[in-house]
Amino acid sequence: MKILDKYIISKYLVTFFVMLLLFIPIGILVDLSEKIDKLKEYDVPFNEIFDYYTSFVWYFGNTLYPIFVFLAVIWFTSKIANNTEIVAILSSGISFNRFLKPYIVAASIICSFALFSGMFVVPEKNKKYNEFQYKYLKKNKKSRETSKVYKQVNESDFVYVSSYNPTRQMAYDFSYEHFFEGSLNYKITARNIRWIEEENTYRLTDYFKRSFIDSMQVIESKRIKDTIFSFKINELTSLNYMAETQNYFELNDFIKKETESGSPLLSDHLLVRHKRWSVPFSTLILTLLAVSVSSFKRREGMGINLAFGIITAFTFVFFDKFFAVMVSKSNLSPMLGAWIPNFIFLLLAIYFLNNAKK
Repeated sequence: MKILDKYIISKYLVTFFVMLLLFIPIGILVDLSEKIDKLKEYDVPFNEIFDYYTSFVWYFGNTLYPIFVFLAVIWFTSKIANNTEIVAILSSGISFNRFLKPYIVAASIICSFALFSGMFVVPEKNKKYNEFQYKYLKKNKKSRETSKVYKQVNESDFVYVSSYNPTRQMAYDFSYEHFFEGSLNYKITARNIRWIEEENTYRLTDYFKRSFIDSMQVIESKRIKDTIFSFKINELTSLNYMAETQNYFELNDFIKKETESGSPLLSDHLLVRHKRWSVPFSTLILTLLAVSVSSFKRREGMGINLAFGIITAFTFVFFDKFFAVMVSKSNLSPMLGAWIPNFIFLLLAIYFLNNAKK
């Protein structure tokens, strides 16, 4: 049986990596054809384009590898089923559960690699990918939440601005509150606040400070006030893609800070962390589903299995994106948004496995 295990594992892995090698260049060509006009317009250096597509390979592969896993298993399992190899295997007295073992081993190898790369390799590639996108390709699109920004700087300090301009490093309708032992100690307001890079200081326009000392109030106001704060201007609101660019340990620290500061993007960041776990484990679920629907010979040949595989794979992607939007636009838990697609397809896998065993 060890020979059969090695045969199936090698078929699984080889077919999967061949599909990756076939589709990734296609993905690069499609992406390049869409962006080539902008790359020429901004006269982007070749070395930056090369670095972008090196990162794109990881981004593309990490996003779509569950589809490639599913199609790879459908393809080679349908092929050996049409050659009646599976009939011979099961007729020799081997149970269907035992037949699944090499599939689970191969899927576990891919799952482990995807888990490690998703935690530590892909985030760095995503950083380069996103920075290139916003530098050259999305210049007019917001990369931050810039209106009605509220942030808790630490346990006692809170900041609010009505809007923030990251290009000018300026925020408007600035309000800063400092609490001491649960009571408001002082409050600073200004028409705008701007970071002065040359002087490493903040400049407040129409500065107004009200301090509370015992039962007394102290008022201070100035037309222009240069001062310092314990936060950086670009920390008022995090980049939309910040969570995607941090390894697992950095992400945990980042989410902790975003939770303390009351970030409006907290649900999106939590979703990213949950998907670091849920997407790799979808490899196992999709493998079971693919084997269950392609392990017996059909009159229609491999075509019907491949059609089913393509439809099912893109349905999985649809559910994945749908629940991600639900997390962002509603009160759906990030954990549920990440794991519901897996749960749905696990139920499908169990149903088809029971039919396959019969």
